[in-house]
Amino acid sequence: MDKHIVAQVEAALSEVLEREITGLTEEARLLEDLHLDSTSVMEMLMHLEDSLGIVIDPENLDMEDFQSVGTLTAYLARVAPEPQLQGR
Repeated sequence: MDKHIVAQVEAALSEVLEREITGLTEEARLLEDLHLDSTSVMEMLMHLEDSLGIVIDPENLDMEDFQSVGTLTAYLARVAPEPQLQGR
């Protein structure tokens, strides 16, 4: 898992759930373990859009992307822009 993305997911979850979230594992389930509902998922996605500088298209989202922290970070890694190479 991308540590930068995981840190952003932890920050977004902490904001949405109004409690500190740290030490997430790839297997942590968003809906069952962290008790997210549809409203908190939308809030988390908006926070992640701002913090990662991405736009999440709801048409491209699948429920599989929300099964766990691992599946969410994999989705975010796919939609996040590549870091700009220094010196170019």
